[in-house]
Amino acid sequence: MSASDSSLSGLRSPVSGLSPAIGYVPTRLAADYSIATTEQSRLNVVVVGHVDHGKSTLIGRLLFDTGSLKQGKIEQVRKACAAENMEFEYAFLLDALLEEQEQNITIDTTRIPFHTAKREYAIIDAPGHTEFLKNMVTGAASASAAFLLIDAHEGIREQSKRHAFLLSLLGVRQLVVLVNKMDLADYGEARYRQIVADYTAFLQTLGLKPQHFIPVAAKHGDNIANRSARTPWYDGPTAVEALDSFADTDDLSAKPLRFVVQDVYRWDDKRVFAGRIESGTLKEGDRIVFSPGGKTSTIAKIERWSSPAITEAGTGESVGLSLTDQIFVERGHVGTHEQDGAYESQQFRARIFWIQQEKLRPGQPLTVRLVTQETTAEVVSIEKVVDATTLSEVTRPGSDSHVARHEVAEVTLRTKKPLAFDVTGNIAPTSRFAIYAGRAPSGGGVILPDRYFQRGKEGGVAENLFWSAGRITRQTREARNGHPGMVIWLTGLSGSGKSTLATELEKQLFISGRQVYLLDGDNLRHGLNAGLTFSAADRTENIRRAGEVAKLLADTGQIVITAFISPFAADRERVRASVPPGRFLEVYVNAPVEVCKTRDPKGLYARAERGEIKEFTGISSPYEAPVKPELELRTDQLTAAQAVEQLLEFLAPRLELNRDPQI
Repeated sequence: MSASDSSLSGLRSPVSGLSPAIGYVPTRLAADYSIATTEQSRLNVVVVGHVDHGKSTLIGRLLFDTGSLKQGKIEQVRKACAAENMEFEYAFLLDALLEEQEQNITIDTTRIPFHTAKREYAIIDAPGHTEFLKNMVTGAASASAAFLLIDAHEGIREQSKRHAFLLSLLGVRQLVVLVNKMDLADYGEARYRQIVADYTAFLQTLGLKPQHFIPVAAKHGDNIANRSARTPWYDGPTAVEALDSFADTDDLSAKPLRFVVQDVYRWDDKRVFAGRIESGTLKEGDRIVFSPGGKTSTIAKIERWSSPAITEAGTGESVGLSLTDQIFVERGHVGTHEQDGAYESQQFRARIFWIQQEKLRPGQPLTVRLVTQETTAEVVSIEKVVDATTLSEVTRPGSDSHVARHEVAEVTLRTKKPLAFDVTGNIAPTSRFAIYAGRAPSGGGVILPDRYFQRGKEGGVAENLFWSAGRITRQTREARNGHPGMVIWLTGLSGSGKSTLATELEKQLFISGRQVYLLDGDNLRHGLNAGLTFSAADRTENIRRAGEVAKLLADTGQIVITAFISPFAADRERVRASVPPGRFLEVYVNAPVEVCKTRDPKGLYARAERGEIKEFTGISSPYEAPVKPELELRTDQLTAAQAVEQLLEFLAPRLELNRDPQI
C-alpha cells in the first residue's frame, strides 16, 4: 500500500500472507511469460496516480463494494486489524508482497481480478512512486482504459502529469479522473471544479479527453459503488458505473495472430514450441510464419497443460504447438498467419519515456525487451525531446544531444539482431518495449510507423543490417556477440550440397543476430589461394591457408562456416587442432558420387571421366570420409531446407555462450 493511503503510515501491516486468498498474480516484465493466464473475457483497467493519492485504498474498496473477495476475507482483515488496535484499512487487502510489507509502498505491478454485475475486470495497479515508474510502461501496456487519481487536498502533482503523458504515449484513450480524498477537502465543490478545470486544460495538450471526472473518498466509499449524500452537487456516474461504461477497445481476440514463443521443449524427435497467444486465434492445420526469419510450417497439434485436448486456442492462452515440419524456432520468435505477418527490422523510430537518472545519449549501449525478444541496441539519433511535466519541447545543441530523466523523446534505435514487431496503434503487446541500461529498467516506448518496414516472409529480412563493434580479446567479443566463436567445417564431394547449405546457414544465423562469415573454397582460390593447383600437395596447402583464416575469424568471436571438399582427413584434423577444444564442428555433407553426378550443371564429373580434369575428387583422386564427424547430413535423402533445419537444431545448444564447449 502507499504510505499515505491510511493513518498507519510507517507501520507494518497486520495482514501478511493474504495474497493467495485474494488470488491476484504479479505481472512480470514483457519478456517473462512463466505464468499462464486467460484474459480474453476480462476488461483490463490500469489505475495510476501519485504515490500517496490513494490507489491501494481505491482498489481495496472496489473489491469490497463489488463483492469480489472470497467469503470471510473481510472479517479476517477486521480481526487482524483489531488484534493490532488498528483502524480497518481497505488498502490492507492488497498488502501481499513481502517488499510492500517492509517498505509500506506498492512496488510491483499487479493484475487484480474482480467483477461487477455487468462483467469481469482485471485492474492493473501501476505503482506511482517515482522510482517505480518503470513498471508503469508494463502495467498500462494491455489496458483498454484507465482510472487516474488526484488527491483533492494536494491537487495536481508532477506525477499526475507524467502518468497522463504515459497513457497518451501508450494509446490508452478511455480515461476517468477520480478526484480522491474529498473528505480532506470537506467535500467542497469549488475545490473539485478547480481541479477539473486545471487538469482538463493540461489533458487537452495531450489530446486526452476524460469521459468523466468523479469526486470520491475511497476510504469512506463515497461515489465508488454508491452515490454519496455528501456530494449533492455531483450528478455524474459512480466509479463502478464509469467502469461499466468503458468499451473493450483493446480486445485483441479480433486482431491478427501473434503467438510469442517462450521456450522450445525437445525430447526424442519431438519439438513443442511453448508460448502465449498475445492476439488472435490459432487452430490445428493453420499455416504459421515465425519471425524474424520467415520460417513457415503447419500446426500439427495444440497442447495445453492440465486441460482436455483442444484443436483451437485464443488470445491470452499459453499453449504448446507441435509443427508438421522441423523448422528452427527459438525463444523470442513471433508466430503469425501468412496473410498478417509482423514487421521485421534492426532499425526503427520510437517514442520513448526515459526514467533513468543517467542521461540517454546516442551510441549508448542498451538492451531492448519486446515480449520475449531481447537484444542489445543503441540510439542512432534523437529527433525530438519533450519535458513530460511541462510538455514543452526541449532544445539542445547537437553536441549535447541527450534525453534526461522523465523526458519523452522520438528517437531512432538500432538493434543488434532483427526484431519482429508491430507499430503503435495496431497490436499493443508487440508494439511496446522496455529499455534497460545495464541491469536497470530505464524506460519504455512504442514503435512508430515507418514506410520502409518489411513484413516477415520466407527468406525475408529487412534492409540496412549492421554489425556491432568488437573488443580486443576473444572473450569480450564473444560476450558482446552473445555466442562463442567457432568453425563449422562442411566437407563432402563436389555436388553434395556444401555451398548450398553453407550459404543458407549463413543467412539464417545472420538474420538471427549472430556474427557469422562464410569461407567458400572457390572464393579463396580467386585471391588468397590463387596459383595453387589441385595436386595433393597444393590441396593440403589450400586447406592449411583456409584453416588459418577460419581460426583467426573464430578468434574474433565470429561463427565461421567453411565449404571445402577438403578430401584428406589429416588436413581437417590439423585445422581442428589449431582451434580451442569444442570450437571445430565437422559436418559431413554425404551424398553418393552417383547422386553428385546428377547435380553437376558444369559437367565437371563428365569431364573428369573423360580425362579432361586431372585429380578430380571422387573420380581420379580419393575422398577420405570423416569417421566421427559432429554431424552427418545425408543430402541424397534430405531436401536442402531439411538439412539446414537439422544443422540449426544441432547448433542451437552449441551457440549458448556459457555451455561447456566439449559437450
